[in-house]
Amino acid sequence: MRSKPPAANGATPQRVVITGVGALTPLGLSVDETWANLLAGRSGIDHVRKFDTTGLRTTFAGELKGFDPKEFMDRREARRLDPYIQYALVATQQAVQDAGIDFAEEVPQRVGVIIGSGIGGAHSLVENLQIIDRRGLLRVSPFFIPNMLVDSAAGKIAIQYGVYGPNFAVVNACATGTATIGEAFELIRRGDADVMIAGGAEAGLLPFTMAGFDVMGALSQRNDDPAAACRPFDRDRDGFVMSEGSAVVILETLEHARARGAHIYAEIVGYGNSADGYHMAAPHFEGRGAVDAMRMALRKAADYGIQPTDVDYINAHGTATRLNDPGETLAIKTVLGEHAYNVAISSTKSMLGHLLGAAGAIECIICAKAIQEGVIPPTINLENPDPACDLDYVPNQPRQAQVRVAMSNSFGFGGHNSTLVLRRYEEAAA
Repeated sequence: MRSKPPAANGATPQRVVITGVGALTPLGLSVDETWANLLAGRSGIDHVRKFDTTGLRTTFAGELKGFDPKEFMDRREARRLDPYIQYALVATQQAVQDAGIDFAEEVPQRVGVIIGSGIGGAHSLVENLQIIDRRGLLRVSPFFIPNMLVDSAAGKIAIQYGVYGPNFAVVNACATGTATIGEAFELIRRGDADVMIAGGAEAGLLPFTMAGFDVMGALSQRNDDPAAACRPFDRDRDGFVMSEGSAVVILETLEHARARGAHIYAEIVGYGNSADGYHMAAPHFEGRGAVDAMRMALRKAADYGIQPTDVDYINAHGTATRLNDPGETLAIKTVLGEHAYNVAISSTKSMLGHLLGAAGAIECIICAKAIQEGVIPPTINLENPDPACDLDYVPNQPRQAQVRVAMSNSFGFGGHNSTLVLRRYEEAAA
């Protein structure tokens, strides 16, 4: 079922579609459960139960609830794998099942995997450092190094499904999940794969990571009401909320998807990636890199007949930090001009928290679902809008809307920026 390489000489480029989705999030252990809770305006944020938060100024996060790896893999394998790899495997299982794709029928060299993570196997690192302290250097686990490496999730998935195509990890801080899907889109566009498994996984909720963000002053400290802690675009916002989980999509050429009769959620038409070149932790004050990423994505979308004024919905990075929200607002206005005031924007981090390396992947799925179902999830906890954030952020209630074109923004420490543009799949689209 090999597809043709992308067209040259100014012809319409290869079309790339989403045919399967899977996710584990603080709002549910599937895309359907997560989506239903998003539309209900529920928060997945609560006090941390995995470890003692004594000594931290922030005591809450977005934990996975009810996840037991032994329900998805045998006990021995579960014991050997770092949680971030477990999460990636399960989200991939869901996406593959949802796509209805049988890799035994595919050319294995034409199927690739890109799974990113911001932190990787942090659990394995901590556990083995503790072993060294207690028992000595040569008592570390033989699985330590494979579990710690950020690219191990992609490698494990390729082994599990017997696929031999392009295989690597993207590490792009909090923009990782968006960049993995964007890079997979580009691989297919240039003819190096027919099918890509792409997404992000993060299992970074540990005392030392929370402490690191805590001492930076990046986390909300609203310990008396965790569900109301993440307040994007609200004047009373005081920081982001750490979360964990995984989200994975199946991407295919349109020709390949049609040939096997696949269900299509949406089409990806643009991807941009840029650097602020400004500061290791703060976004550029004028959103310089965010502007560049959005413009790059929209430039590619123009090859598919999409103009900036076609954008109906933006899933914002929307972290609820002091600097991000007005900077992102300014960047959107710089890119879209007056049309920015006509666009519905929401931050689903208000309910999910920030899944770090998996955030952009679940937000891509949310854009695809908004396009498919004609409803936009809200930004909850938006009670007192910041005057510097003067766009339409879909406050507190979902909104019925015809979404033809959606954009998803992700920005990360180090000045990393990624943007995706999706559109409703139409058979005769340009």
